[in-house]
Amino acid sequence: MRTEEILAAIGTGLWSWDSSAGTVTLDAEAARLLGLPPEPTVRPGDEVRPRFHPADWNEIDGVVNFAIAEDTVAEARMRILDENGEVLRTVRSRSKPVPVKSPGRHVYVLMGTLQEVAEPSAGSASTPLTGDWRRSREAFLLDAGRALAEAGSTEEVLRVAGSLSMPGFSPDGLALFGVAGDRLTVIGHHGHNAGDEEPFTDMLLETDYPAAEVARTGQAIYLSSPEEYRKRFPTTWPLAEGFGRQSWAFLPLISSGRTMGAWMAGFRHSVAFSPDERSVLTTVARMLAQALTRAGAAETERELSLGLQKAMMPSLGPGVPGLTVAARYIPTGGGLQVGGDWYDMIPLPNGRIALVIGDVQGHDVRAAGLMGQLRIALRAYATEGHRPDAVLSRASRFLSGLTDAYGLADGEDASDAMRFATCLYAEADPETGTLDIARAGHPDPVVISVDGTAVIRQTAGGLPLGIDKDADYPTTRVVLGPGETIMLCTDGLIETGGHDMATGWTRLRPVLEEPVADLERLADALVQAVHGPGSHYTTGPLVDRREDDIAVLVLRRDGARTRRSPGRRSAMTIAQAEPERVAAARQQLRELLHDWADSEQIDSAELMVSEMATNVLVHTDGDALLVAEVRGERGERRLRVEVADTSDELPHKRRPGEMASSGRGLVLMEMLADAWGVDPRGEGKSIWFELYESAEPAEFAAAGVS
Repeated sequence: MRTEEILAAIGTGLWSWDSSAGTVTLDAEAARLLGLPPEPTVRPGDEVRPRFHPADWNEIDGVVNFAIAEDTVAEARMRILDENGEVLRTVRSRSKPVPVKSPGRHVYVLMGTLQEVAEPSAGSASTPLTGDWRRSREAFLLDAGRALAEAGSTEEVLRVAGSLSMPGFSPDGLALFGVAGDRLTVIGHHGHNAGDEEPFTDMLLETDYPAAEVARTGQAIYLSSPEEYRKRFPTTWPLAEGFGRQSWAFLPLISSGRTMGAWMAGFRHSVAFSPDERSVLTTVARMLAQALTRAGAAETERELSLGLQKAMMPSLGPGVPGLTVAARYIPTGGGLQVGGDWYDMIPLPNGRIALVIGDVQGHDVRAAGLMGQLRIALRAYATEGHRPDAVLSRASRFLSGLTDAYGLADGEDASDAMRFATCLYAEADPETGTLDIARAGHPDPVVISVDGTAVIRQTAGGLPLGIDKDADYPTTRVVLGPGETIMLCTDGLIETGGHDMATGWTRLRPVLEEPVADLERLADALVQAVHGPGSHYTTGPLVDRREDDIAVLVLRRDGARTRRSPGRRSAMTIAQAEPERVAAARQQLRELLHDWADSEQIDSAELMVSEMATNVLVHTDGDALLVAEVRGERGERRLRVEVADTSDELPHKRRPGEMASSGRGLVLMEMLADAWGVDPRGEGKSIWFELYESAEPAEFAAAGVS
């Protein structure tokens, strides 16, 4: 006995529906259950569809989509109608949707069984949803809620609303209406042509239109047929008639108890709007209202933030002859897109320019407000003609007085009320390339030489602004050669992503040393290293992965940038009152030689620099000026270090005893240097040494000067 005969004996028929071809294949029993002659047949889908109750047919699309998504069986109960629209019987369909590959189309073949069931009784006005149907609606609402919760703008809310595929009764057109005063406005629409919204835009709320009535009353309106629409709203029916729809749902958008607009869902097929369907539509309308409220608040906040940022962040303006400047500000540490970091470039009365970069403690509105006031104060002090140290001293007193004036807010203690700021102020001379730098607790600048070597340039500094009203801020001079670059940044560029100052610098160094002719590209690359996709693979060792605002300012002295004679150079002053800067000189030299081939030579160079600088501080009354320069191609480079002072007394080579505490400086240089010497000058002298990276024997200079 064939399978079809066995199934027919138990009142079960076989059927398949090809959505691509639009045909339905029925065996004899399936045809009988659908009210057709009991014989195998292949019928067009448009001929078979009227056999199903419209309300039940509207559900089948959602059930099938859910079964495809879950790779399960689509199960549904459907009422079968005769030619007069009377219910013949209720059948249970169990079928497996099989997707069919079709470019640009979503098609499938539905294959399964039809079986008559006793419940609900014939003629029933409604049928309870099956478990699969109810689960599909619950899954739809969960997905819709998640998608709308993630929408961050009105445009995204509209895009999500347009992509909603409601199980069984998906609309083909949507529109969101808002209220502005006494008028109805169109927020957005989906499923319509451009310009279709014009008749409904700027409509009085008193207009006899469903959306206007919903916005006025806060009550939903369901229109199941064109006749019902025409009867209830004859005035505006001509506006809707041209869209060719059969059913409409207009629901209020209610947020925090206030009706903020209306949502229209239009259907090209008839929808009975059963209680379950109305429940789904009402839930979606509530989610849309909440999403629009969140998106509106976020857009207002972004607009405010961008306005504040634009007002507080200066434009670098026209270029300065002899210098090229690029800057970036990335607010990432707080809810508002503006924080306490800032940069500035200030024309000075003496023809120079001042570069300022700073960071006010905190990421809140108060930090942004203090930043704006401090930036204005710094501009005022700078344009008065004060030197860098005086500018920062005055700014510190200003910020200290400003934070005192705020007083304590409710629940705030004194430590919370006090705010400080780090800052670096540099006065640059475009003609000579000199920068006089004063630093208030801020990260040191980085100098990039012509050959691409990036070195942290250690500079003298004082306390952050606002801590000590009488703090001093010593000045350090840095000289940029033609083609050299200096980078100033806030700590957010270094420490974001679980980094400290050491590991953050290690992450940035390859970016700084990558050859880039355009400073704008360099600024972008620095930000990408911290916030781009690659930053996920360069997290630091710290557990705290907090983010921080970023300000970065890059300046290059114009001039030849050739690699045929690569070189790098560093200079610093070691004052009598600052013997601790001998250690800074050693560190700066090690940074300069970070890629030197022989590590023992680096140790030797550090030792000789310590001896030379210490001798100046011990045996003279003046300061020491240290200049270190590397020249040549890698593998054959030459290091030359000079330490100059103002004393005319020349050093003498001695033979110190075993217990002697001095006299070893020149002996060490004779042992460790490839060449060394002492050069008298008009005022003072310069002692120098050279180291050669090449493995070939060096040609020694004079062994000493007596």
